[in-house]
Amino acid sequence: QVQLVESGGGLVQAGGSQRLSCAASGRTVSSYTMGWFRQAPGKEREFVAAISWNTFYADSVKGRFTISRDNAKNTVYLQMNSLKPEDTAVYNCAAANDYYTLTYYVRDSGRYDYWGQGTQVTVSS
Repeated sequence: QVQLVESGGGLVQAGGSQRLSCAASGRTVSSYTMGWFRQAPGKEREFVAAISWNTFYADSVKGRFTISRDNAKNTVYLQMNSLKPEDTAVYNCAAANDYYTLTYYVRDSGRYDYWGQGTQVTVSS
């Protein structure tokens, strides 16, 4: 069993930066595919970024967001730069027991086995 706890959300102005953290208990994050997803009000959950053997990004955040992990702290991060109002959403961290190597799999929220409670990110214009 893995527990994931996100932190770092809040209110930020457009153009600003924010870093989300996802602390994992149990197995080390390096043994999982770790992903970030987000859901805005009235919209479906969407893939943001993932890390396994490589890093994967949604087109909407590529070049602005960076996913990374610190194995010693058992934590995954999402550094978000040049934030836009459309980035406003609840951001969830997720872990998959399988170590995915294909973009098709890492983007599929149904392939993740553990989820954090989410953290709200609000970007004001």
